[in-house]
Amino acid sequence: MMMRVPNKEQAQSYLESGDYLWSSGMFAFKASTFLNELESLQPDTLHHCHASLTKATHDLDFIRLDSESFEQCPGDSIDYAIMEQSKKVVTVPLKAENKLVALVGVDNVAVIETKDAVLVAAKDKVQDVKSIVYRPWGKYDVGDRFQVKRITVKAGESTSMQMHHHRAEHWIIVSGVAEVTCGEKTFLCTENQAAFIPQGSKHRIANPGKLPMEMIEVQTGSYLGEDDIVRFEDQYERTN
Repeated sequence: MMMRVPNKEQAQSYLESGDYLWSSGMFAFKASTFLNELESLQPDTLHHCHASLTKATHDLDFIRLDSESFEQCPGDSIDYAIMEQSKKVVTVPLKAENKLVALVGVDNVAVIETKDAVLVAAKDKVQDVKSIVYRPWGKYDVGDRFQVKRITVKAGESTSMQMHHHRAEHWIIVSGVAEVTCGEKTFLCTENQAAFIPQGSKHRIANPGKLPMEMIEVQTGSYLGEDDIVRFEDQYERTN
């Protein structure tokens, strides 16, 4: 399907008329509605997607689609395959921003700004967003101008047994139960309890409960980079 890109004069007239909105590429719909429209407008795509899911394999939290089936799907975007043809589409103006994002002297890039992160990527590399670090045990948020993290560990999961050369860590349990290993000691911490991990100590935090465990981690030390991690044991095969 050919893309209909306006030339400079047309684009300028669109802006000046005030009758057009800029597409942010965000869509909201029920899965059933989308599948019905896909079946009606792009049946071949739906067929190949269904085949790739039927033949999929599972890996940790990931569903690995069957690549051979998926590669048979046409390369049309949702904009041209569905949105421009469907009779069930409405456009809603939206002002969604948290901070000023300014770029100067750049070209052909995509910029996505959210509450806690800004992604800048070359347009021909945006699919590589999947290569951003995935942590199988959970996630964390990083503060601004200080090294404070809000860490979530999923039920039954744990971080690696590790050590830091240049920083100590203070763990404050916000919710759930944590099993803390520090040096030769292993003990439980519950809500509002805390643990101190001295610099150079082997340590691990695990969640023995049935609900996610959340904690605040405060890092202090001469160097706080993520590469200051020495892993000794890791069920996700990330040991040094």
